[in-house]
Amino acid sequence: MTTGTLPAPADVPPGSSGLQPPGALSGAATADFPAGAPTDGPALADLDEALLDSYSRTVSWVAEKLLPSVAALRVEDQMHRPAGAGSAVLISADGLLVTSAHVVQGSNRGTAAFTTGDEAAFEVVGADRLSDLAVVRASGNGYQPATLGDASRLRVGQLVVAIGNPLGFEGSVSAGVVSALGRNLLASGGPGSRLLGDVIQTDASLHPGNSGGALANSAGEVIGINTALVGPWVGQGLGMAVPVNETTRAIIGTLAAGRRVRRAYLGIGGGPRPLPQAVARATGYARGVEVVSVVASSPAGKAGLRPRDVIVSLDSKPIGDVRELQALLGERYIGKTVVIGYVRDGRFGTCEATCVELPSS
Repeated sequence: MTTGTLPAPADVPPGSSGLQPPGALSGAATADFPAGAPTDGPALADLDEALLDSYSRTVSWVAEKLLPSVAALRVEDQMHRPAGAGSAVLISADGLLVTSAHVVQGSNRGTAAFTTGDEAAFEVVGADRLSDLAVVRASGNGYQPATLGDASRLRVGQLVVAIGNPLGFEGSVSAGVVSALGRNLLASGGPGSRLLGDVIQTDASLHPGNSGGALANSAGEVIGINTALVGPWVGQGLGMAVPVNETTRAIIGTLAAGRRVRRAYLGIGGGPRPLPQAVARATGYARGVEVVSVVASSPAGKAGLRPRDVIVSLDSKPIGDVRELQALLGERYIGKTVVIGYVRDGRFGTCEATCVELPSS
């Protein structure tokens, strides 16, 4: 089968596609207000207006660039009856789109509608419930793919723009900032629930139907795939997105090739934790992944890891957060014995664990 070509990370300046990003956020909007300008009165009001115009121009430019690359998905069951809806992002000119796995769960076909007015039938190429990512292929060629960015470069407070099809309204745009990074989220949708790791939290408005749509930075690069199905304990006005990074690029590439995503499994739940300065000086590690829970009879449990241990290395490779641990636990580690470095009660120790394959369901 034809799998298309995934776009490489953007190493070229924004605007290489012909659209030029507004320069306001990089300083043009404040060029008339140098350091020492009045901080009250009419000058401040003018500055506020200039900054607002800059914000609006940036959001509008991103929307103009990405709207042709975001589709509305109408999912059908085996009897061609409506079975759900969501959004998807074009990643190749020959019709490959990435969306959320829960959008196409239980189905393998549907219709993709674009803001140009064009529609095309699509088939599901592959889905990975554990990352909540799926790849579908729309019929036809000559599509305008989005540029994939790198979410590992995001900073809290950075402007982001969400584009999708909430509540069936095609081509909707909302904007906000990155509220937090590295969140772990237990999200519901369809039968059961799923734990999404290392997600992006944003205050850009997301609603049912946004799932699978684009979360973009001010350069118009897609740095996240929106997911709107969150638990009721998550505050209103907070949206979540699966980051586009080295790990998810590999998952998307595997799904696009029609293969199943395989992962190694240790059997822990945890989150990032900085180490006290005295411990950091003594061990040489500044931070790691704190073990919150250990699955009984798992590789980690058999190795002797306990809650409150802080994993700082895997085969001598430093581990600073959950994303780095997940990135290392790829298919190549299945069946492999690894040396885990950890800190317990302020002291560094090691143990060995033989990774097994993580079940896909």
